[in-house]
Amino acid sequence: MRSPGSWWAAALLFLQASALAEVQLGNETLAADRYQILQGKRIALLTNPSGINRKLQTTLESLRAAPGVNLVALFGPEHGLYGVVPAGQEFTNNRDPHGLPIYSLYGPGPVRKPTPAMLKGLDALVYDIQDTGCRSYTFVSTMGLAMEACAEAGVEFIVLDRPNPLGGERVEGPSLDPRYRSLVGEWNVPYVYGLTCGELARMINGEGWIRRPCHLTVVPLRGWRRAMTWRDTGLPWIRPSPYMPNGDSPLHYVSTGILGEIGGVNIGIGADRPFECIAAPWLDAKRTSQFFNDLRLPGINFAPTTYRPATGIFNGKTVQGVRVEFTDPAHAPLMAINFYALEGIKKLAGRDLFAETERNSEPFCRPGNIFDKINGSDVIRKQLRAGQSAAAIVRSWRPDETAFRLLRQKYLLY
Repeated sequence: MRSPGSWWAAALLFLQASALAEVQLGNETLAADRYQILQGKRIALLTNPSGINRKLQTTLESLRAAPGVNLVALFGPEHGLYGVVPAGQEFTNNRDPHGLPIYSLYGPGPVRKPTPAMLKGLDALVYDIQDTGCRSYTFVSTMGLAMEACAEAGVEFIVLDRPNPLGGERVEGPSLDPRYRSLVGEWNVPYVYGLTCGELARMINGEGWIRRPCHLTVVPLRGWRRAMTWRDTGLPWIRPSPYMPNGDSPLHYVSTGILGEIGGVNIGIGADRPFECIAAPWLDAKRTSQFFNDLRLPGINFAPTTYRPATGIFNGKTVQGVRVEFTDPAHAPLMAINFYALEGIKKLAGRDLFAETERNSEPFCRPGNIFDKINGSDVIRKQLRAGQSAAAIVRSWRPDETAFRLLRQKYLLY
């Protein structure tokens, strides 16, 4: 039997190991180092409400109070500095309650990249935004464009690193065709790229995806491991945009967001379940659940659901279908669900949503439509038009996924 002393020693070692395993955000690393890299510099901050530490203090508040830090300007991405502007809605420059200028990087014009006037007099631009790990989410596009502007202006770009909520091992989907480059797909990475924002910034710089490399500094995470999804980090989640209410939301966004672009079903929008559902008035919840669960996709349960959305094409109507539940987020396939859903709906309800959308929506068929931009090319649209199966579409991504895994190795920090 162990002595009381050895029991306490083991308990102390366990507690120490737990403390060491705690994930420390880049903004917390910066604070622990007493903001040394910011001392003597005139800095600006590109952020939104998701730029917080584990105590829910925003990086804006931290930098404002930090001794020796000279914060002189703020920048806001899509949805704005305070995260309340609806998706796709532009906003203009403003000032915060302390009189600091707030520059819009989603402004009319359009303005998507800091201008020389915005960067004038700055020594560094600090970036702290929680992204989703998905190429079509605009924050990492804005990050790279800001890096390019900083390179042109001779301003240092500092990334306060944050976890990829989808994990750092998952790579899914096709790479970007440069002809379809846009704010919902700026960088030649798969749809799900398995990098932290700091690692992606290193890749953008190193691969020459911007006109010239910037002076880049990444303040790293501590204690984060690549196998971690958001649930594993123990960190609080603050929505980075209106439809990202919890730490599982990025998983759901990748799983149904493309289906949502096609339309014809409700994906939980207007029902306090954004991206969590696949439902319509003409689906049967039990049969739909059975179909999806028979696919035996690892790490996912498709639970029957019935609800009444308060917006969209089925506003006020009762819809049935499934709610996507992740039992093993790290190993569940995500992007594939969109295309299995199209197959399932065709089998269960006799409705070809893709064909209906192509037939009824002229802009959907035009080159450069939002569906192609989000997918990064017109290949998936052509595959669906040709009647390829979901399994064949998913298999077609493998060469891009394999090549990217090799390419990204030299940029990994963890």
